[in-house]
Amino acid sequence: MPVTLVRDNYGKERVRLVKVTRHHDRHDIRDITVGIRFEGDYAAVHSAGDNSTVLPTDTMKNTVYALAHAHPLDEIERFGATLARHFLGATTHVSRARVEIAEHAWSRMIVGGRPHDHAFTRGGDARRVARVTGMRDGPGERLTVESGIRDLVVLKTSGSAFEGYLKDRYTTLRETSDRIFATAVSAIWRYVEEDVAYNTQWHGVRQLILETFADHDSRSVQHTLHAIGDAVLEQCPEIAEIALSLPNKHHLLADLSPFGLENANEIFIPTDEPYGLIEAVVARAR
Repeated sequence: MPVTLVRDNYGKERVRLVKVTRHHDRHDIRDITVGIRFEGDYAAVHSAGDNSTVLPTDTMKNTVYALAHAHPLDEIERFGATLARHFLGATTHVSRARVEIAEHAWSRMIVGGRPHDHAFTRGGDARRVARVTGMRDGPGERLTVESGIRDLVVLKTSGSAFEGYLKDRYTTLRETSDRIFATAVSAIWRYVEEDVAYNTQWHGVRQLILETFADHDSRSVQHTLHAIGDAVLEQCPEIAEIALSLPNKHHLLADLSPFGLENANEIFIPTDEPYGLIEAVVARAR
């Protein structure tokens, strides 16, 4: 029976790398995980076992280490662009090279009331991420650069409601005008142009997420998600669109009536599973 190869890709995942930059008065550290994916004309590899066009994934790993030695890691987006350009030039059979990078933050220890020059403690759970996609565009190449944040855990104890929703015979959830709103925000945003001040943009978007979440009078998770996207696009003209993922980390009001007690929105039961998941992409109107 004849078959056809619909789509394929290959690459290297979870390439771990720590780089120490040694200045005369301090050490700087960057801790990243890199993933690489190639797409292109690889039909013969699958159908005929012809490996002549295959760059080994071990070579991809070694390339990450070598280029990290030669280039700074201060902006993971810029390092991702360096890798994508290199891989597009490494073989003509690559039509698309995608590089994804997650940064694991370290903070300087405070010793004797001042930041230590070479001792660190692991930062918070939220991770900075980047995705760079390099594509052949006729005789040249084109890069799409995206920045993001993963698992930014936030919670507020007021300013959130969920009322007036659709109900059917299986609905047991009670409406509330004042509830705990907790989530772990993940977002990734695409830039209009390739070359921007990535560090400034990332910290600016993170702050907008925090400020909007805190101050928004939320009628639902969707309502706040859209408000975050709107704030980012309004204040950051360098950004074309932002994709947001907000799991609803439920905090259920504990029933204290069996003990003859009234629970005035004070005692809650946090639950991990199951949870609601709200996702959307907010872009500039064309």
